[in-house]
Amino acid sequence: MDKIVNSSNYTFKNVLLETGFEYDGDEVVHTKTELFCVEVAGDKIKSVMPNDLNKNAIDAKGWLMLPAFKDMHAHLDKNLYGLPWQAVSDTRKTVKDQIAYEQKMIPEWLKTSVERTGKLIDFLQSNGTHFIRSHFNIDPTSGFDSLKHLEIVLENKKKTIGAELVAFPQHGVFYTDTAPLLKEVAKMNIDFIGGVDPYSIDGSIEKTMDLITQLALDNNKGIDIHLHEVGVTGNKTIEFLINKAKENPALRGKTFVSHAFTLGHLSDLETERMAANLAEAGVGIVSSVPFGNTVMPIPLLRKHGVEVLIGNDNIQDHWNTFGPGHMLQKARLIASLYGYTSEWALSRTLGFATRYQLPLDDKGNQQWPKAGNDASLVFLEASCSAEAVARVSPVKSLVHQGNVVF
Repeated sequence: MDKIVNSSNYTFKNVLLETGFEYDGDEVVHTKTELFCVEVAGDKIKSVMPNDLNKNAIDAKGWLMLPAFKDMHAHLDKNLYGLPWQAVSDTRKTVKDQIAYEQKMIPEWLKTSVERTGKLIDFLQSNGTHFIRSHFNIDPTSGFDSLKHLEIVLENKKKTIGAELVAFPQHGVFYTDTAPLLKEVAKMNIDFIGGVDPYSIDGSIEKTMDLITQLALDNNKGIDIHLHEVGVTGNKTIEFLINKAKENPALRGKTFVSHAFTLGHLSDLETERMAANLAEAGVGIVSSVPFGNTVMPIPLLRKHGVEVLIGNDNIQDHWNTFGPGHMLQKARLIASLYGYTSEWALSRTLGFATRYQLPLDDKGNQQWPKAGNDASLVFLEASCSAEAVARVSPVKSLVHQGNVVF
């Protein structure tokens, strides 16, 4: 953008917006676009008007405007971003190996976590992300410090980033003495209660999951657990949450399983059954879109109406180094894995980066932006959503709730 916005009311001109699909028979062969003026008032879009080249407004230079991106699984508190490069060690092969390493390193990492978390958020924003669901460690080594440091950063950046927080007992609820801390943090200003592999870490699905679900119910929180386990214990943990959500309507739409790798190792019939049960219970899946030996059944989950959220997870840390920190790259990975190559399919794949907010509906009717929509916008050097996904088009500007970030 060629102006710095100091006002809460301003207008963009020369904004490229999608207006519909062009068909050849039944096939979508092109996405139609036009230039518009978009007026912002406070944190909302006030109006969308025909383009006016002579209007005193911020020139968007013909860039494509899309809903800003949402990263729905991150660990802002626990990363090596800002430290010298360090690849993942082959000597740490299990979650318990990683727990032991974290117990050793967390006190050192906490010394610089505020500065480095700020830099990581800057990096995510540079790639068009304006909202993050972040897990933070709650364990005897971290105490409440991971949360406190993360809250400092988010307060400093409250005008340019949105977040929801998940209390994450990375070191187990009972494997280490974390249950008392989890009970305390559940009363604080957080959004979700997390967990990790209850059987392999704590030795019991029921004991751990009973506590997590009860804390969520008692404190009006959601649930978002990490589940790497596959096979019987992985399936039983998901089924436990499905049953709890069915018994407690307050958990419906607020209960998620992150990773859920076991779903990538079921038969087609078992996957269909699990997907139907997840959808009926309102339990969602959060995926970092793994590849290799585990390809998640994302298309089948979506077919059944399961909410599938996408996040970067690791960007540079001791667990993994392949997180791109770019939601468009995640969308392109999904398109590559599942063969979404047509204009229509690529345009739909953008929804994984925006939590399903799309300029056009499945029939090509314009549904965004409209007056009253949240003014969280990303501008890209692209002709349409399909191109943006396929080419991971350059991000030129980001607006969060009316505030121009860059």
